[in-house]
Amino acid sequence: MLTESELENLRFPVGRWQRPESVDKAMIAEEIATLAAFPAKLRARIALATEAQLDTPYRPEGWTVRQVVHHCADSHMNCIIRVKLAITEDKPTIKPYAEELWAQLPDYDLPVEHSLRTLESVHARLDYLLNRLSPQDWTREYVHPQYGAVFTVAQVVSLYAWHCRHHFGHVALVVGE
Repeated sequence: MLTESELENLRFPVGRWQRPESVDKAMIAEEIATLAAFPAKLRARIALATEAQLDTPYRPEGWTVRQVVHHCADSHMNCIIRVKLAITEDKPTIKPYAEELWAQLPDYDLPVEHSLRTLESVHARLDYLLNRLSPQDWTREYVHPQYGAVFTVAQVVSLYAWHCRHHFGHVALVVGE
């Protein structure tokens, strides 16, 4: 039986996301680099996985590695859409989704290659877009009704860079470092 602390470490292998109150150019550049590198880094780690590991949860009652990879594709497609909404609309309210239910859908049984290719395409577009935003674009906002919070584009980039590290940590728990 795992302790609450051990479960927390499995659930958040890189710690919980810390919302930055202020963001500078160096931080943005670092977060964009994390986003840009994620698909190749994840693909390299997944290449080391056996089929059995792909279907192994990273923690008790957690997702399997396969579900994590498919979740990342779904989540990061939402990321680029949310960023585009924020920079093209006046403080839009985004649509949340039930990620825990999506992870139970039949497409999460597909080979991870489908989601790895999706991540490569989405991240290429996201990298291109983010590297061309104006200083004003980084302060644009959206409303996340699930959290009752407003996020700037800069904070969203921080969140999704953390999301990359977070789920890569889950994969590493099963596949190894």
